[in-house]
Amino acid sequence: MDGSTNSLDDVSGSSAEYPDRVSMMEGRLQAQEDEIMLLKSSLADALRRLRLHDQLIPLLKQQIIAVNPAASRVLNQVYCSDGFSSSRKLSSSSALDSPRHSAPRARRNSEKLVKDPQEKTKKLLDKKASSSANLLNRSPSLESRTKDLIARAGSPGSRRGTQGQSIKMFIRGRPITMYVPSNILNYEDLRMEPPVEKLELDWVYGYRGRDCRANLYLLSSGEAVYFIACVVVLYHINNRTQRHYRKHTDCVRCLTIHPDKVRVASGQTAGVDKDGKPLQPYVHIWDSSTLITLQQIGLGTFERGVGSVAFSFADTGAFLCVIDDSNEHMLSVWDCAKGTKHTEVKSTNEAVFAVEFNPSDSTNIITCGKSHIYFWTLSAGSLTKKQGIFGKYKKPKFIQCFVFSLTGDVLTGDSEGNILTWGKSPGDIKTLGKGAKETFQIMRQTRAHDGSVFTLCMLQGGALLSGGGKDRKIIRWSADLAPERECEIPEKFGAVRCITDVNGEEVLVGTTRNAILRGTFSDGFVAIVQGHVDEMWGLATHPSQDVFLTCGHDRQVCVWNTAEHKLDWCTTLEVGGSGQYTNSPTHEYGLCADFCPNGAVVSVGLSTGRWLVLDLQTKEVISDYTDGNEQLSVMRYSPDGSFLAVGSHDNFIYVYNVTECGRRYSRYGKCNGHSSFITHLDWSKDGKYIMSNSGDYEILYWDVAGGCKLLRNRYESKDREWASYTCVLGFHVMGVWLEGSDGTDINALCRSHSERVVAVADDFCKVHLFQYPCPKPKAPNHSYEGHGSHVTNVRFTHCDSHLLSMGGKDTCILQWEVKRAGTSDGGDRLHSTSFTSSPEP
Repeated sequence: MDGSTNSLDDVSGSSAEYPDRVSMMEGRLQAQEDEIMLLKSSLADALRRLRLHDQLIPLLKQQIIAVNPAASRVLNQVYCSDGFSSSRKLSSSSALDSPRHSAPRARRNSEKLVKDPQEKTKKLLDKKASSSANLLNRSPSLESRTKDLIARAGSPGSRRGTQGQSIKMFIRGRPITMYVPSNILNYEDLRMEPPVEKLELDWVYGYRGRDCRANLYLLSSGEAVYFIACVVVLYHINNRTQRHYRKHTDCVRCLTIHPDKVRVASGQTAGVDKDGKPLQPYVHIWDSSTLITLQQIGLGTFERGVGSVAFSFADTGAFLCVIDDSNEHMLSVWDCAKGTKHTEVKSTNEAVFAVEFNPSDSTNIITCGKSHIYFWTLSAGSLTKKQGIFGKYKKPKFIQCFVFSLTGDVLTGDSEGNILTWGKSPGDIKTLGKGAKETFQIMRQTRAHDGSVFTLCMLQGGALLSGGGKDRKIIRWSADLAPERECEIPEKFGAVRCITDVNGEEVLVGTTRNAILRGTFSDGFVAIVQGHVDEMWGLATHPSQDVFLTCGHDRQVCVWNTAEHKLDWCTTLEVGGSGQYTNSPTHEYGLCADFCPNGAVVSVGLSTGRWLVLDLQTKEVISDYTDGNEQLSVMRYSPDGSFLAVGSHDNFIYVYNVTECGRRYSRYGKCNGHSSFITHLDWSKDGKYIMSNSGDYEILYWDVAGGCKLLRNRYESKDREWASYTCVLGFHVMGVWLEGSDGTDINALCRSHSERVVAVADDFCKVHLFQYPCPKPKAPNHSYEGHGSHVTNVRFTHCDSHLLSMGGKDTCILQWEVKRAGTSDGGDRLHSTSFTSSPEP
């Protein structure tokens, strides 16, 4: 905990200012490793296809001549035109084999706006690797052309509008053949409509405390207001209900409330659009009772994002102070009623953590951050500053926070663990002469915490609360800074990030591990909001209960209740059996999961090839297996629970027999045939076959009952019914892909149990809802925003009443209620959901 707290101090102060040389070198190394992997994968794929080509030539000729003698001439032409130099023309989509969960990739993500040299270098290297992949990916392989020829020869009447027809879609130049099911007589006559169902945001799981501060307040309505991803959440702490302000277009980074405790100001980051172009950040002032936006401030003014905001108090909140994330951290003052800028000035090149107006004088503003505290004076439309003088006291690396005492003094908390009391001192006439001006100096130093003081909260009677980082303590101080009471936050919640007073005794506490606690010194604290603290990929819903499971890079496996909107339980994965957490690349974390159909156990696939089976009642690991040494991508039980398929980044699908109600597993077979890592797979309804996708956009079918054999004639699987549909490539979901997609734009999809709709998680922070089946390009859909990072997974609950979507870097889980047309909750509800329906022409 000590190391993590100290790193928090360093990250909060320096990451926004100067490029980290170590990180830059790591980025270069990663890009070079990726390029080497691309070339290795391409070579392996070429050799495999050459071997297969030599084995198939006699068999293919015999099959074609037997079905259609005239086709033999065409086949000879194909081989002659290739001159048996297929190695030069082999498709190498497997050259795109960058691991889906680990390789860096440009997304529309608010955390990935290029703003330093190391990012530019990384982008250049990525572009070089991409160019190598494209060079190897210009023509379809001879094998795929031969397969298509066989399919056409075997179906003499295979033309548009007849049985046996096939459709081609292209991803990064690679043709993917989709065979049209027999029940579709004329593909061209199919009409795609947007689904009748729509989504409304029901609940938001999580809180952004790990890298944001001063972002938890209590409104006059009794609602706690905080944010995560692009959503500002209003959570009633007694009624346990949520409302949502959703007018932000990218991640919210800061928050403050008006003196009337009704109006709220929230600022967002700039982010980038799907084409990599920067978007403009801004601040919204909005009414928390109606969720109506009152003012949009600063569009086109702020750079990169908005770091801090504060309302004035002495004039009943007439002004708003904003500090952006530009290099100069521009400080600007705005008229809240008119939305106009009053004044603007460069603040500092160092990181700025907080800004506040003096509650008794709106012409005085204070900012603090890395190695500084500034006292600003607003006069005649301009701002002037004076730097706080540390004098004989040690200058801390960071001034983390500050508050105003009832006597007008300024109290700061710093990275040395001290509370400093600042006051005005008359000018030193003896030293500086007659023109000496007053200065702001330290009047008193109070030792408070072991490690940083992350937050200070002034209570109504003049008492003070301080929250520590390393020691995780909350200490109550008297008005003259004598310690009165203290308590310690449990280690699993992390350090104290911010404190909000509820009634003088009870407080709300935001923590660095993305939890919000409620409690008192006497009774202790309980978590009322919890969430993951790192990127998430694994998501599974229970087959018969209102329960779902998530797992991610933070090594946590969490089980949530959708009806009660709470975390049921959480366990942390052991590392190599030692239980010690490590930041090394080899540490294990969960990436995929699936519930056994009986609902008693759940399997979780890890980043090292290891997978675990957990008992939902005892929360204990009952089985522990390892397949290969690469990360696992997908876990999927057969419909009757008799098999478990494990998809790995080593290109294999491992199949296990399942007995004793999901408690015993024995290896049944291995599906070997993919030339790239497994991304998705589904079982047929009869539990005999598997459909799988891979990183090189391959669709393969497997006869599990026949010994995990590859079905080489994909045409035979066109009418097969699938128990689930999570494969992103297939005839039934072809229409979810946008024109020009690069193959990784869609991270996950999920068909509803009713088989009426399919939900899609894309790389541009959006969740989409399509009609199912969706086999035609440019299919109309409903599109929903809320995530601030790539959406990694989506799943419907067992009864299709809700959809769950999971963000990657935003660590946010959104629970959407599935509604049919005409069942909306009304106007207030529409304000809080504000979805966008975007049927494409």
